[in-house]
Amino acid sequence: MRINPPRPLLVALMIGSASTAVAAPRLDGVVSDHAVIQRGQPIELTGEAAAGETVMITLAGAAVTTKADRAGRFVAQLPAMPAGGPYDLTVAAPSGGAVVRDILVGDVYLCSGQSNMELAVSDAQDLIPDAHPPADDQLRLLTVTKSAAATPRTQFTSQPRWAAAAPATVPGFSAACFYMAQALRRTAKVPIGAIHSSWGGSRISAWLSGAALHRADLGDEADLLALYARDPAAASRRAMTIWEGWWRQQSGDAAGREPWQPAALLDWQAVPAMTNFETWGVATLADYNGMVWYRREIEVTADQARGAATIALGAVDDADRTWVNGQGVGGSSLASQPRVYALPAGLLKAGRNVITVNVDDVYANGGMTGPAEAMRITFADGTSLPIGTDWRYAAARKLAGSAPRVPWDDINGAGTLYNAMVAPLGRTRVAGIAWYQGESDTGIPGYDRRLAMLIADWRQRLGSPQAAFGVVQLAGYGQASTAPAESGWADVRDAQRRVAAADPHAGLAVTLDIGDALDIHPGEKHAVGQRLAQAMRAAVYGEPVAPAGPAIATAQRSADGGVTLLFAGVTGALHARGSNQAIGFELCGAGQGSCRYAAGRVDGTRVTLPSDGKTVTRVRYAWADAPAINVSDDAALPVGTFEIAVR
Repeated sequence: MRINPPRPLLVALMIGSASTAVAAPRLDGVVSDHAVIQRGQPIELTGEAAAGETVMITLAGAAVTTKADRAGRFVAQLPAMPAGGPYDLTVAAPSGGAVVRDILVGDVYLCSGQSNMELAVSDAQDLIPDAHPPADDQLRLLTVTKSAAATPRTQFTSQPRWAAAAPATVPGFSAACFYMAQALRRTAKVPIGAIHSSWGGSRISAWLSGAALHRADLGDEADLLALYARDPAAASRRAMTIWEGWWRQQSGDAAGREPWQPAALLDWQAVPAMTNFETWGVATLADYNGMVWYRREIEVTADQARGAATIALGAVDDADRTWVNGQGVGGSSLASQPRVYALPAGLLKAGRNVITVNVDDVYANGGMTGPAEAMRITFADGTSLPIGTDWRYAAARKLAGSAPRVPWDDINGAGTLYNAMVAPLGRTRVAGIAWYQGESDTGIPGYDRRLAMLIADWRQRLGSPQAAFGVVQLAGYGQASTAPAESGWADVRDAQRRVAAADPHAGLAVTLDIGDALDIHPGEKHAVGQRLAQAMRAAVYGEPVAPAGPAIATAQRSADGGVTLLFAGVTGALHARGSNQAIGFELCGAGQGSCRYAAGRVDGTRVTLPSDGKTVTRVRYAWADAPAINVSDDAALPVGTFEIAVR
């Protein structure tokens, strides 16, 4: 690789391109027309060209030459540049040339997560001026198309395109990401590029690379995904074995006595319709999240049973595991995907056959939703049998933990979204990363480790080890609490807090005060973006602002047996809004069920909790799915969920 080659080489390369039929060089990643490139960091470009040919790249007076390897891959690095532009970038080789136009150099931010990051400006608040901003050519937006892959990709399935922020481009962009980038444009005074790569409902495991999955104790999932890339049938069989083992371990059922066996004796009832079971008018299912067994008996002729077959079940909401005559045939957890499974020769028998489906509904509506006319078995002899009616159902026992998901599932998988929606970014250097995810990981232990691994891995793979990382702490959602209890949402919030607090380049955007207990997708994303921007202002630009608002620092036992809590990152002083007491605090012993509410007294940056005469080893705050809280500072930033040991 050589910097600043002689100008005649570029001319010769471009002239040579006119007489060759070989495809011209192409760049990977997101360096395309109207792109923003990160200032102050080396610019690494990768791409494809004819094997062995010399490729020359120029940008803003800097130039570099490199050579494609035998596979036609090349890597080139331009020197770091200050903010500026617009510039044209040229790529030229004997096989052809191309010009990438209107490039700015400034600060680049990557926004990712699940549906609350995905929620668009048009679906958020629209009665604020910032919802209808004027065009800003110095603010560029790019959305990565949803895609999943079993192995890391160097190029996107659908090449995303940059666009300047304007009335036609802003409404469909991520609201939290846009409002963050918009706020940073106003303070940083440099070009800003915002890359949005999210998928609603996704677990964090889907966003981890293979190496990060191993470091996050998810190596078995990574290995199973690798097996799927080589041999999908073998991987599917292994996944079914894992699911069945999980059921037996959690339920205590002996092998051969499980509910998917043809002779299983459950309280089978007629399925009213192939619709979400919440619509059936069955009181116990009206607001049910959990597992339901479905069963259908069919009669098959000897000719139909002789060969292989396929079974089409229509759509299932959310996840399924399916057996025929007690033998597993497949499963998926993508609610919008119709289920079609192969039945090997010999599985069907002449006469009675039993189809059993386990449906796992983890959120909102659930069930086998058909449509009924799409549900059928197609036999090797060309005949088919409709199976959309005459199903029966039985509610499943409540088991501890979450059922295993196959790692190749789009949003519940292991590495699938990283492979298709992050890996193609290559070493797209960034100033910061905003992460809004966790709803789909409630109830799954170890979120703190998975999040820490994602942060470290993305920084390393993007070539930005000092990149700021802004984490949105989950808002309140669900039933209001009337007594202290355990909470999966609080577990995730506290994990987010601890990971951000331990990282010198991270910040936390607390959203407990702007959630909606009745809507998992609260529309107040303007404040979310503003709080993410504050975290970036502290970590990226060194501004004297708190990266997370008021954050718990210490919990000290008082002489009278009470507890004094000291907070850091407070603007001005803390206040108990709407009351002379601070609510949302709990004094706890060592074990579960030992917590009790405690009214606090706020004084400056401290909150004092009086003794109640019982043992106290830890303090919790906002420990509920939808907690009631009232402590914030002069900047109107609330204290977020936490648990801390008392010293």
